[in-house]
Amino acid sequence: MHSRQPEIAAALKIRPPFAGPEDVAAEIERRVAFIQRCLRESGLKTLVLGISGGVDSTTAGLLAQRAVEGMRAAGEGDDYRFIAVRLPYEVQHDEHEAQMAVDCIRPDECHTVNIGPAVQALAAATAALEGLKPATRDFVLGNTKARMRMVAQYTIANARNGLVIGTDHAAEAVMGFFTKFGDGACDLAPLTGLVKHQVRELARALGAPEQLVMKVPTADLEELHPGKPDELAHGVSYHDIDAFLQGREVSDESAQTVVSTYDKTMHKRQLPKEP
Repeated sequence: MHSRQPEIAAALKIRPPFAGPEDVAAEIERRVAFIQRCLRESGLKTLVLGISGGVDSTTAGLLAQRAVEGMRAAGEGDDYRFIAVRLPYEVQHDEHEAQMAVDCIRPDECHTVNIGPAVQALAAATAALEGLKPATRDFVLGNTKARMRMVAQYTIANARNGLVIGTDHAAEAVMGFFTKFGDGACDLAPLTGLVKHQVRELARALGAPEQLVMKVPTADLEELHPGKPDELAHGVSYHDIDAFLQGREVSDESAQTVVSTYDKTMHKRQLPKEP
C-alpha cells in the first residue's frame, strides 16, 4: 500500500466496496435520502441536472428522479420536480446516448440549452485568446464550455427556485478532473465518495441501459480531440484509480500518478483562499 492511500481515501470519503446487491440497494437509498434531505433543508422544491449521456449524470439523474417521486408519494408535496437539462455544444456527437439517458431517467421536465452561441460570443469578445496555439485555445474553451453549462443550469435553477446537482465522484475528484466553477460548481453532489465502478453498480441497479453503464468516460470538451477518453487524460486507468482509493495494491507508477495529480489539483477541492 502506498503511504498516502489512507489519507487520500479519508479526505475523499471513500465508501467501502459493495459486498453484494443488498449493499448497492442500501447505498441507493442512502443517497436518495440525502437528496431529499437537501431539498427539505433548503425549502426548495426543484432539482436541476445536466444530462450528458455518460454514466455519472445518468446515475445522478436516476437518483434525483427517485428522490422527488418519493417525496410526492409520501405526501410531502406535488410540486417537487426534477429538471433534466441537455447542454450540447452545437450538435453532440453522441446525442443518441444522451437521449437514451433522458428516456431512462424519465424526468419531470427536460430542457435543452445549446451553449454554442454563448461560448462563441464570449470567445470572440476575449482578446486574451488571440495568438494562442490551437491546442491551448481549444483547451481553454473546453473549460469555458463546462462553465457555460453550469451558468445555464443555475439560470434554470434560479428561475425555478431550485438546486443544481453535481456529478463529481471520488475517482474524478482525486484526479481533479473537473472544471473549477464549471462542473465542479453545484449545490449538492450525491455521488461523493463513490469510485467509478461503484457508480456503474448503482447505475445498473437503477435500471440504466448497459450501453450507458459501460460507456467509455469522456468529458468531450476539446474540439481537436472529440470524445477523448478520460483515462487518456489521466494517464492511468479508472481500474487503478479505484483500486488505489479503496486501499488495494497498484503499481508504483499508477500510485505516483494518482498522488502527484491529487497534490497538483488540490486547489480545485478547496474553498477560495482568505487573508
